[in-house]
Amino acid sequence: MARACRLLPASVVRGRLVLFAAVLLLWSCAVASARKVGQTCAADRNCDAGLHCETCVANGNVRPRCTRVAPVDPQTKARDLPFNRYAWLTTHNSFARLGQRSQTGVAIATAWNQQDTVTEQLNSGVRGLMLDMYDFRNDIWLCHSYGGICQNFTAFQPAVNVLREVERFLSRNPSEVITIFVEDYVESPKGLTRVLNASGLLPYMFPVWRMPKNGGDWPLLSDMVRDNHRLLVFTSKAPRRAPRASPTSGATSSRTNVNGTKGMVRGTCHNRAESAAMNDLSRSLVLVNYFRDLPNFPEACKDNSAALLDKITACHGKSGDRWPNFIAVDFYRRSDRGGAAEATDKANRGLVCGCGSISACNANGTCTPRHGRTPKGIFNATSDATASRPPPVLQWPRLVLLLLPALAPVILSL
Repeated sequence: MARACRLLPASVVRGRLVLFAAVLLLWSCAVASARKVGQTCAADRNCDAGLHCETCVANGNVRPRCTRVAPVDPQTKARDLPFNRYAWLTTHNSFARLGQRSQTGVAIATAWNQQDTVTEQLNSGVRGLMLDMYDFRNDIWLCHSYGGICQNFTAFQPAVNVLREVERFLSRNPSEVITIFVEDYVESPKGLTRVLNASGLLPYMFPVWRMPKNGGDWPLLSDMVRDNHRLLVFTSKAPRRAPRASPTSGATSSRTNVNGTKGMVRGTCHNRAESAAMNDLSRSLVLVNYFRDLPNFPEACKDNSAALLDKITACHGKSGDRWPNFIAVDFYRRSDRGGAAEATDKANRGLVCGCGSISACNANGTCTPRHGRTPKGIFNATSDATASRPPPVLQWPRLVLLLLPALAPVILSL
């Protein structure tokens, strides 16, 4: 017998429609949450993995947009190139975290340069750290001071604390290489060697005898990883001695452009006084600084955007057509879209393969056809960054689409 049709009460129909609309709203919100670079957002969770939601008023962007943080890991493209064939994102005054209090107990009365801890920086793809070290309180401290003297109100913390963060990262990520640039105000005998030893970093030190001479190539990155020579330490002044595993003077191995506001003039790229000329081919590594004399948090997003890309292009031309190996910035997380991560990718695409995009680089040096696509925010698969990856937001719309056919009969039968 045919089943008789019956009319449902209006209240039941309204309830079903509300539930169905809620399911559709969940689906639409989930789809909207997976925003790409440059798309507007309300919070970090709206953006694709590896991106965060940022407003850059200094660049005229009053609406928050999804911006990149982590560069593409060049090791995913090629591991068997000389170390000087890679570029690494570097943070200026890596230890000077916004809002941090001095471990002296005195309020900090000096500038801050970064937003997060050194561990968080490393997990976000930073591989170069700039640390200012001073003799202070019968120890070696990280200070952002002046006149070569650390004060209570310019001291952040003992250097060994941050160096132990580096050691933990290296021990947990056996394929990673980190470079530390020390602005060296230490006068105590073997002060730097002692603090490196106390932090447990000496076993990782790249030995001085392996350093190239006269502009030659560095060892292969894969060989450095194999031999556990995964920490390079350059100092602003030559050490008194050069044992097998000691810090070495950056002036003997790299070329560095003028830092500070004078170094940010568009189209210029002059070397620092203590550095070799930018076009001196006897130096195998190039460090490009791009930060102000006084760090400016609101303006950093503008500095770390198109202007930074212009700077590394200018320095490429001034450095004998060599791309920078290290790109140092303040507030590396701030930009209006691709930021310092995109600048690092730009250098890597030239160093690793010469393709239009680092995403197009193949291990054999060739380029894939789809080389113009903007890379997504990419976490380094070999590091702890994967542990802090945002939840895979794209799974929600898939889940709703899968459940929708099954939910519809249930909704209609209520």
